[in-house]
Amino acid sequence: VAKLPTEIYATDMHWFPKLISGKKQSQPEILALGSTDGKLHLISKNGRVEKSVDAHKGAVLATRWSYDGSALVTAGEDGHVKIWSRSGMLRSTLNQATSPVYSAIWSPDSDQVLHTFGKELIIKPLQPTSKPIQWKAHDGVILKASWNPINNLIISGGEDCKYKVWDSYGRLLYASQVHEFPITSLSWSPDGELFAVGMFNTLRLCDKRGWSYSMDKLNTGSIFSIAWSNDGTQLAGACGNGQVIFAHVVERRLEWKNFEITITDSKTINVNDVNNESKETLDFRDRIIKTSLSHDHLIVTTTAQCYIYSCKNWNTPIIIDLKDSTGRLVSSPKLIGVRTDLLNKHTVSLSNDTLAVRDVKDERLMYLFETASGKAVGSGKPIQHQLEIIEASLDQCGPAMERQLAIIDKNRDVYIAKVRRSEASFIKLGTMVSSLAWNDGCNMLATIQDNHFTIWYYPSVVYADRDILQLTQYGKNASEFGKSPQILSFADNYCVMRRADGAVVTTCTSPYPAVLHEYASKNRWADAVKLCRFIKDPAMWACLAAMSAYAKDLSTAEIAYAAIDEVDKVQYISYIKDIPSREGRNAAMALFCRQSAEAEGILLQAGLIYRAIEMHINNHNWERALDLAIKNKTHVDTVLAYRQKYLSKLNRQETDKKFAKFAQEVAIDWEKINVKIENELQKEKDRPTA
Repeated sequence: VAKLPTEIYATDMHWFPKLISGKKQSQPEILALGSTDGKLHLISKNGRVEKSVDAHKGAVLATRWSYDGSALVTAGEDGHVKIWSRSGMLRSTLNQATSPVYSAIWSPDSDQVLHTFGKELIIKPLQPTSKPIQWKAHDGVILKASWNPINNLIISGGEDCKYKVWDSYGRLLYASQVHEFPITSLSWSPDGELFAVGMFNTLRLCDKRGWSYSMDKLNTGSIFSIAWSNDGTQLAGACGNGQVIFAHVVERRLEWKNFEITITDSKTINVNDVNNESKETLDFRDRIIKTSLSHDHLIVTTTAQCYIYSCKNWNTPIIIDLKDSTGRLVSSPKLIGVRTDLLNKHTVSLSNDTLAVRDVKDERLMYLFETASGKAVGSGKPIQHQLEIIEASLDQCGPAMERQLAIIDKNRDVYIAKVRRSEASFIKLGTMVSSLAWNDGCNMLATIQDNHFTIWYYPSVVYADRDILQLTQYGKNASEFGKSPQILSFADNYCVMRRADGAVVTTCTSPYPAVLHEYASKNRWADAVKLCRFIKDPAMWACLAAMSAYAKDLSTAEIAYAAIDEVDKVQYISYIKDIPSREGRNAAMALFCRQSAEAEGILLQAGLIYRAIEMHINNHNWERALDLAIKNKTHVDTVLAYRQKYLSKLNRQETDKKFAKFAQEVAIDWEKINVKIENELQKEKDRPTA
């Protein structure tokens, strides 16, 4: 393509980023190149040196553009770390040390720089007032470090012949065994799922959690630099003998129920059905980029096309041409300023009717879209959490209006929210959660929680009766799955997990909660009661109690609560059953589920004004009770009378100006009030729905 001037001996180089906020950059492609003479060169695509500046005393050892393309960082033999503008003007010097800095890399948000310092790693914010994070990472000089923008993890390697994985706070997640030679190069794949490690005559491919997929012995000398292709399927390495090696990622494997998928080379997939031992070979015209296997379908994307296979028929896939966008386009949700290169399976979740996307800039926000139209759900405002969201997942079953989003936040707490509600908010389920997955057949949620494997049989219990949340879960010690296992899938009553050493393990769960979910979805409450009586499991009874309470089925709720010895709730349900009107009973059950706004809406829509006022009086929500009475011009004296009775029991005087004003204007006669209440109750009994 181009030949550089003979006097330039390159030590590190980096192309200007192609994507900024999802749009192609307008300026020509610029290569930032560091050389042995301490100069920083900005070179155009045709090889012309646009600018050269004296950057360091001694060689420039690291050169990196920020992710937004607004700045450039260099590190050198002189121990300095410097920030430059896009045009090559010096902005600031982050570090001045006596020993060489071998590696420098930007944080995902381009607000911090990670650089080496002997045996230590330092995360230095660009703001001079912010405190850096510094820790001893290795027992020898650190030669290379890399920070991935997708998973926010850091890898490092050095002369102690180890590579290590860290989080962004400097906490060690994985440390390799001692290798034969020092680690000379490291590089993350673009999607953050893999990283490559280079050393003398050796190339190793590793999972993001540290364990190794493969190790290849070469005859190339030390591998000094590794670069991945944009699609993450290939990598190139610069070797000590002057050669450049190229490698393809193969033998990737996917499993779902009885199917096993193996990508044997860049254009071939083998399918194995373990039930009948049948095998299929799928050949593709172009290089395979991504694959996904779930819900009885295999999706394969190549460089030019997308293939959708049904597990029942591997011979006739649906083929979509990606360049021409052939195929039936359902929708194109628009999210302003999104960087598609930063989206991944932890920040994007899809169900058959809803798409959830975490905001890239503010990680506390989740945007929701309708898959059918591409429009934002509800008012279009995102759901906001208090802390940054690490992982998000939508459930896959049930009606669209009951769609739930489960998240893990920065504190490792798990929350859920019904995203189709007008004012969706997150409710806490548990703490110390490292991994989660929804069941593919019913809305059960599996998690790894504080070294325990936990399943919430009915997470929606938080919308019905939070008091019995702990009764609706199943848990067992996760020590048999090793340290820090990750859930891969939760299909039927099998949960598949990957241990920290890369081994895949499977655990079975009870099949009965899924049957209970099916009965509840079809309103087969009698069958649900029979099932619980047969199983005699308190968790099943607690799930049935919450399901029937949420569905406002009083008889089933009464039986289920009695089975788990919730006497007070059985008495309250008995009281609800004596309410004459159906709307009154539904409102009382909504109130039982702590949904006072819904209860009020039911009563007002049915014209049961007194019942709504009485509900607020009983809850001591005096202002709302008075507002309803004034608005509907009825029972103002009733509200004032009960308010006075309440204050007299507490030996307190009226301090609310609004109540004091109406107390002077409205006469209180308990005899008339009781007559009015009797008339209201009689009217309710005479309703057609009574």
